[in-house]
Amino acid sequence: MIGTLSPSRAGDFMTCPLLYRFRVIDQIPEKPSRAAVRGTVVHSVLERLFDLPAPGRTVGAALDLLEPEWDRLLAEEPAYTDLFETEEELRGWLTEARGMLERYFTMEDPRRLEPSQRELYVEAVLDSGLLLRGYVDRLDVAPSGDVRVVDYKTGSAPSREFEAKALFQMRFYALVLWRLHGRVPRLLQLMYLGNGEIVRYSPDEADLRATERKVEALWEAIRRALDTGEWRARRSRLCDWCDHQEICPEWGGTPPPIPERLPSLTQPNRSSRRPVVADAAG
Repeated sequence: MIGTLSPSRAGDFMTCPLLYRFRVIDQIPEKPSRAAVRGTVVHSVLERLFDLPAPGRTVGAALDLLEPEWDRLLAEEPAYTDLFETEEELRGWLTEARGMLERYFTMEDPRRLEPSQRELYVEAVLDSGLLLRGYVDRLDVAPSGDVRVVDYKTGSAPSREFEAKALFQMRFYALVLWRLHGRVPRLLQLMYLGNGEIVRYSPDEADLRATERKVEALWEAIRRALDTGEWRARRSRLCDWCDHQEICPEWGGTPPPIPERLPSLTQPNRSSRRPVVADAAG
């Protein structure tokens, strides 16, 4: 196997090759943001909501799950308590999460759904030997066998520039599922809980073959950067949220020396999804 790539790490490299290096090669820790941790909690609530019998999947039931899921996450990651300086900040953060859960129920009725899979780990090896892997929020399978891939986003629907990046992630998942099962998913659905918008896209084989070529080209670019040690910084609006400005040449910084011993880029990480972004699995 020549390597492993996930949609998040592919997105990092497309955004900024140096960001990919900091996260994957240097494995520099990043502070989790309130938004990222909130997204983890809301995803967890929506996953567990479908453990309930269909009639019990109500707004009230979802809201009742929120604080227990936050407490569970805190037990796993006690450092998250440092995200909030005051009890008032925590209450405001939980209120925002409740708003997202309430908005979800304006977008679909979970009492009428029986997902086939939730938080599904998927992986597939391309003909080149590159392994693609990732976690799918939800798979719905119709009686006809048609598959819908659903991804929850806890932000608002983005501009066209960032929507293309989100759709690339969904095409990536669709490619993996196609390679696994030989059937193109019927629908890719992005649910933006920040403002209640839904983006839907129906891929075909030509789309997924083009996605495969793009993924292969990305991996070749990563391999070249590994061979040459050249990881170019790419300035964009996303720099405003980057933890690495102090060591980025675009902001007057100097990156640390590349580690002599590089992490393995050939083994997938099967751990639970967390808002921690240092992921050595590619």
